[in-house]
Amino acid sequence: MQRIVQQNRPLALVGLSGAGKSTVARALAARLAVPALDTDAHLAERAGMPVAAIFATLGEAHFRELEAAALAEALADGPRVVATGGGVVLREQNRALLRERAFVVWLDAPDAALLARLRAHAEQRPLLAGDAAARLAALRAARAPLYAQVANLTLPTDELAPAALAERILVAYGAYRTDVL
Repeated sequence: MQRIVQQNRPLALVGLSGAGKSTVARALAARLAVPALDTDAHLAERAGMPVAAIFATLGEAHFRELEAAALAEALADGPRVVATGGGVVLREQNRALLRERAFVVWLDAPDAALLARLRAHAEQRPLLAGDAAARLAALRAARAPLYAQVANLTLPTDELAPAALAERILVAYGAYRTDVL
């Protein structure tokens, strides 16, 4: 189902860890000449500790509160590109904000591609501790229907470079933002 989106809405990227949300967000922001905001990086900076430390010391419930606040702030005004955390869709209030305030793109890739990308980065992913493949499969099963609820567009990220993904997103986004293209 495609939703009609008003002009000048933020563009939000959702998807599992390793899908390329942060990288594609930077490419999109550069093309659109708008700010890029990564909600995980933003809330980690505000908390004064990395996401993994927030999970370890304050717990996932507290992290989700911080995440909801970061999303609300990111979508509060004007055009920008927002790379969300993978679990942002777990709360109905976040899904409602995404549907109401943003043009949402679900970036996805096969689990093997996501795992390869995640292993190439040193960043700890608390929800993937232990058997990362099994945990990722469980996260996909739980979150895919939620991503589908909010997405205006779904794109696979395993075959295209970030710049090419940004171009495809801009074409779809341009149908709603006539001032861009």
